Amino acid sequence: MKLALLMLTTAAIAVDYPPTRQADVVDDYHGTKIADPYRWLEDDNSVETAAWVEAQNKVTFGFLETIPQRAAIRERLKTLWNYERFGIPHKEGGRYFFTHNSGLQNQAVLLVAEAIDAEPRLLLDPNALSTDGTVSLTGWAPSDDGNLLAYSISRSGADWQEWHVRDVRTGRDLDDVVKWSKFSGASWTKDGSGFYYSRYDEPKAGEERKGVTEFQKLCFHKLGTPQSSDALIYERPDHKDWGFGGDVTEDGHWLIIHVSRGTDPKNALFYRDLTKPDAPIVELLTEFDAEYSFIDNDGPVFFLQTDLKAPMRRLIAIDVAKPARAGWREIIPQSPDTLEGTSVVGGKFVCTYLHNAHSAVRVFGMDGKLVREAALPGLGSAGGFGGKKGDAETFHSFTSFTTPTTIYRYDVSSGESSVFKAPKVGFDAARYETKQVFATSKDGTRVPMFITLRRGQKLDGKQPVLMHGYGGFNISLTPMFGIMRAVWLELGGIYVEANLRGGGEYGSEWHLAGTKERKQNVFDDFIACAEWLIKNGYTTPEKLAISGGSNGGLLVGAVMTQRPDLFGATLPSVGVLDMLRFHKFTIGWAWTSDYGSADDAEQFKALHAYSPLHQLKPGTRYPATLITTADHDDRVVPAHSFKFAARLQECQAKDGPPVLIRIETKAGHGAGTALAKVIEETADELAFLVKTLGVE
Repeated sequence: MKLALLMLTTAAIAVDYPPTRQADVVDDYHGTKIADPYRWLEDDNSVETAAWVEAQNKVTFGFLETIPQRAAIRERLKTLWNYERFGIPHKEGGRYFFTHNSGLQNQAVLLVAEAIDAEPRLLLDPNALSTDGTVSLTGWAPSDDGNLLAYSISRSGADWQEWHVRDVRTGRDLDDVVKWSKFSGASWTKDGSGFYYSRYDEPKAGEERKGVTEFQKLCFHKLGTPQSSDALIYERPDHKDWGFGGDVTEDGHWLIIHVSRGTDPKNALFYRDLTKPDAPIVELLTEFDAEYSFIDNDGPVFFLQTDLKAPMRRLIAIDVAKPARAGWREIIPQSPDTLEGTSVVGGKFVCTYLHNAHSAVRVFGMDGKLVREAALPGLGSAGGFGGKKGDAETFHSFTSFTTPTTIYRYDVSSGESSVFKAPKVGFDAARYETKQVFATSKDGTRVPMFITLRRGQKLDGKQPVLMHGYGGFNISLTPMFGIMRAVWLELGGIYVEANLRGGGEYGSEWHLAGTKERKQNVFDDFIACAEWLIKNGYTTPEKLAISGGSNGGLLVGAVMTQRPDLFGATLPSVGVLDMLRFHKFTIGWAWTSDYGSADDAEQFKALHAYSPLHQLKPGTRYPATLITTADHDDRVVPAHSFKFAARLQECQAKDGPPVLIRIETKAGHGAGTALAKVIEETADELAFLVKTLGVE
């Protein structure tokens, strides 16, 4: 279905922005004075900030309500989103656990089946935990026998997790409750007596959403006891930036402790022998010289995925009885493709790779010899492949820009793949195609882009294009289906995804090339992609929109301030936009491994040079902009977006297009947001693009 839309223009649009008070606040950064007149907007508990939010939303929604196509777009989104979706099955104790959404449920539910072909039953419905769908299921872990389930919930999209335990046989919760957990899973002991988890100290009243979170602790919760009795397994009061994740090995023999420093991929690795009472924690890898991911073990031999001397990653074996580096063995060497993940299933290593930012899957014997390359349906993204050594089967997902996520069952022994659950979406995927092209960045680096468009679409330079990017934290953007993208294609738009430096698409060197003083490379890559699209007849600056969330919001903010002439509309979402103060809130300090810190004189210069908030210039004609954030975002606090919006409205040229902010309530950084809220926000973003780009 293609929505009939009118030709629109932003030339005559006038917006009366709410006044924003300016305060006399000036900071001295290594001798450089920087004004911060909107500092008061950092106080999300103040009456004045609440009034400002209300006034801004009133203007924004008033503008959006004038767009005649908004209601039709919203209905089309609801229609397409109303399809059955399944998660990847997780098998424990002979039972299969997987998530399911019947279509328009605000939150996916958790199902359990006694056999893979048995009728599943409802085990947990987070929709029943609130009246508005704002309580989400953020994590779950069945015990080894499949009889108990540790699960965590989040309220209003916050990162804070609250753990509970459910009896799988009866569907009833036990009395156990574990609070103040964040960035943590749960890992059961072999006997199901309890689970390991990570937590922080309880924050001070009023600081839950913006207070700095440091000094993470690894704890053990014994079933049937209060959290106050939980055993402290490991902490480091001398290292406030260290984080800990505890996982019990499949054989129950070892507790593996993953030690991180913020978001830096380089980590340490410790372990404890669980077969010996009061065994000490052994610090196996302590130098933070590389990325080490524990995969599995064969007795005292640990298999680790690492980028040590291998920027594309490889698999090694360490015998902890003889841990000297001279004795480490290479099992699977690095290849020209990036090794994304490894699992041991059915006595084989199943490895997922990225080849030019799309998936390839290879199966190896335990000796590291290639058995086969697993067949995938096409150019897309595959994930999953979990299981145990004795399992004959594993499950994985596959998706592309035009293929909704399909779940497959894979026979590890034979290599045969079969569909387990396939969605049915009212979207005509056959009408569209995806191709990959490469732009050349400012320094000559080749930057890949995926372009999805209607088959046979005429390229006359007039098409509306939505380009998306991220470029940070070693995170790879790969092909993935999305309802917003589907509707954008139906509107006649072209969708582009750029794979920028700073991500993990080409290994650790690609990531490092977009960090700290090299962060400008990321913005140069994105600008080069935009210029390539214009040069090659896909679009014009007036028809080119860009989007990104979180670090991608920083990307959008940076390029729109550096090249306001290059874009017709921008959608920065939950962005990191004040690069001088990001590390002063919640978990922001952890991002200094990618960004650096304004506390360092040299890093301050680099940060200030691209910080979106500080690079806005009065009287400049900036692109039409819809900033989106949420009042419960405790990862990238909404003050980033608040201050940027206030400054952007102050600086926008008098005849410039609208620059607005949309602030969602009872939502956070994105994960766990109620589907009803997602649909509303997506409809508003698409309607904004239709209006400001003049979509025909």
